[in-house]
Parts: sequence; structure tokens; C-alpha cells
Amino acid sequence: MSGGGTRADDSERADDNERPGGSERADGSERPGGSERADGGVHVPGSTGAAHAKRVAGAPGDVLVLRALGLGDALTGVPALRGLRRAFPGRRLVLAAPAGPGAWLRELRVVDEVLPTSGLGAPLRWEGPGGHVAVNLHGRGPQSHRLLSATEPERLVAFGCPEIGHPGPRWVRDEHEVDRWCRLVRTAGGECSAEDLRLALPGGTERRGRVTDGGRVAARAPVVVHPGAASVARRWPAERWTAVCRALAVMGYPVVLTGSGDEIAVCEQIARAAGAGVHSAAGTLGLGDLAETVGMAGLLVCGDTGVAHLATALGTPSVLLFGPTPPMWWGPSIDHHLHTVIWHGTGPGDPHAATVDAALASIGVDEVLEAARGLLEATTARTATSS
Repeated sequence: MSGGGTRADDSERADDNERPGGSERADGSERPGGSERADGGVHVPGSTGAAHAKRVAGAPGDVLVLRALGLGDALTGVPALRGLRRAFPGRRLVLAAPAGPGAWLRELRVVDEVLPTSGLGAPLRWEGPGGHVAVNLHGRGPQSHRLLSATEPERLVAFGCPEIGHPGPRWVRDEHEVDRWCRLVRTAGGECSAEDLRLALPGGTERRGRVTDGGRVAARAPVVVHPGAASVARRWPAERWTAVCRALAVMGYPVVLTGSGDEIAVCEQIARAAGAGVHSAAGTLGLGDLAETVGMAGLLVCGDTGVAHLATALGTPSVLLFGPTPPMWWGPSIDHHLHTVIWHGTGPGDPHAATVDAALASIGVDEVLEAARGLLEATTARTATSS
């Protein structure tokens, strides 16, 4: 992804036809390969090439879960994965997902094994006698259902799909992504909720002023700004990001820009134009490093992207600029006091538009800065009270 990946259309479709560049969307139609890029907007060693040739030897007691999407999708699926742990205790939990996010979730012990998978264009490289449990956290079928059924599971946990005669629970279009998959997993006996979103990084990362500017340790926790988005419709103008970064630096906060390799140029352009106190780390961070950077930040400012879900999971305050997709589908679902969502839309816009979404374009620099100040001051007050 470029922080969040290309989004799919928001219409509710009865099948999972491949969506052009679709990733995290509420319609349940199937996502194509390369939807939200496997690297989460950063370089992830091993996320391509040989990793995708890996096969997994299945066993009858395994739980095979399909969510072949990107970083934001992986993070919003964590509560459902934890619910599956509770539903099937003691069984190996195998996640069919892009190698980058999958390996990171394995490192955090959310899953036990990863079957590198991007999209639905090829059979799962699953080798075994069958008899396992297959769980579809990817879409509502039929393509994803068929992909899992081809592995010969003893049981398929998935939303109802008349096309293949699967009688699962009903798909609900206007439902938050986290709640949707938790609801499915609860039907299999796995209790879970949005509270299961929380992640603790190895080593107990805390938000402290560790990111440096010119070799100096910052006196204040940095503000991370992630300006990128894979689709034009979700790209807030670069000159506005520049104004936000410059103002935050003037306020005394070191600003760190993050982005994918494709966004190095725009991030460096913003850093140069914003001036002292702003530097770019675009294209230099692996997923673990990105998570640590966000986890140690005093604030994240970004659009509706996968990096936003990192802030939710790690408890980092965030200012999130939404459009064209409404936050009722993909916004933060816990710790609402930590997150300010800016959304001027009245309903879903066109994620494939060739211009920035009107709701997103209507967000001004001043309101973003006002929201940032409010969260930074509140965080400072809480820190002073607890110290």
C-alpha cells in the first residue's frame, strides 16, 4: 500500500469479482492481487519473490484463514484472528496473506504460520490431507469461498453465499470492518470485539522522543505525518501537507514523514519546503520499524490508510483525514478520545476518481492543525498528571 492501498468501489456486489485495485472496502467483493500492497507502504524484506513460492503443509487440526490483503486489512482483522484462537484453542493458526503483514503478525504471535498470498488469482499453496477448518476473512464469495473449499476443509466458516450454496450469516453492507469479521467469528464460537485490536510491540515500545533530526535526540515525541495514498481520490494536496508540517515544526515538534518507495520524492519535497525540524524517512522503514516509529510518536497525522490502523492498535493519538470512504466503515473503533476524525462527506464517494475526493479536498489546513494541537495538548496534560 502507499499507506493504505487502492480502495475498491463501495457498491455492494453479490459476488467477488476482482476489483480494480480494490483493497479494504465494506462491500465484501473480492480484492485483487496487489490490493493494498504487502509492504504497508514501506520496504519489507522477503515480501516478494521466494516468499510467495512458499508452500505450507497442512494438517487436519489446522485453522486456515484467508485475508490476502494489505496492512490496514491485516490490522482490522486482528480481533477476528484472536477470536479464532479462542474458538479453536491449541490448533495451529495459518494466515493466507501477503508475506510482509503476515510475517509481522506471526512475530507478534497473532498467528502461528503464514501462507504468502496476494489476492485471489491463484490456488492457495496449501498441501495436506484436508480435514482442517477454513475461515474466509477476505470477502463474502463466491471466489474466495471456492479458493478455500479447494483445500478440502472439514468446515468452512464464511458469510452466506447462495452461488455456492454456503449457508453462513448474512453480509451487512453498512457495518464497520472490525465488527463485521468479529460477528462472523462469533458464529463459530470465538468471542472477540474491537477491544482485541490492541497490539504490544516487542520490547514494550513507548512514546518517547527518540526519533532524531540531524543526530539530535528530540526533546518532544515526534509527530509522524504520512501524506501518501495509492489512489488519487485519497491524496490530500502536497502543499497542504507542507503547511501542516511547517506549522508543527514551528510549534516545536520534530516531524517525521513516512511513505513507500514510490513516495520518496513527494515526501522529500514536503520536507524541503517545510524547512527545519521536518525530515523524511520515506522508503527507509521496514514494517517493524514503521510500527515502532508510530508507536513512539506523540501524534500521527494521515489520511484513511493502513498506517492509521497502526496508530489505533498501538494507542498513538491520531488526526485522520477521511474521504472518499466514510469513517463509519474504517475509522478508529476504540479509544475515541485519542483519535480525531475529520470527515465532511455525506456518504461514500468514488475511490477511483481521477481527482481528489471532494469531501477530502474540503478539509482545510487550519482544522487539521486545530485537531493536532488539541490532541498534543491533551496528551501533554495526561503525561503531566501521571508523572
